[in-house]
Amino acid sequence: MITEIRIYKLKNGRAGEFGKLFTEQSLPMLRRWKVNVVDYGFSLIDPDSFYLVRGYDNTDQRKQSQDAFYGSEEWIKGPEQAIMDCIESYNTAVVDNNVLRIQKNEQACL
Repeated sequence: MITEIRIYKLKNGRAGEFGKLFTEQSLPMLRRWKVNVVDYGFSLIDPDSFYLVRGYDNTDQRKQSQDAFYGSEEWIKGPEQAIMDCIESYNTAVVDNNVLRIQKNEQACL
């Protein structure tokens, strides 16, 4: 299992619009496409930052899922342009869940 953590830096003043688009359009689509959305929301320290955490079996499954979702007519003709218009930039990290568990166990032993 792997976890993808994506952090969006939103354009100034667009957080409200982005939040509405995400919860009303993008999130229901992700669920229809059976994407495992683990968590999402706004940063506690930066109102113009939004995070999205998704889980996948492996990097191949992640690529196939995202290629299908972001290449779909539903996304392209749907909320893509409005969502992208709210985003200044984004960064993505993908981590191996087994590594996270090992590190957590090592810290518990200290």
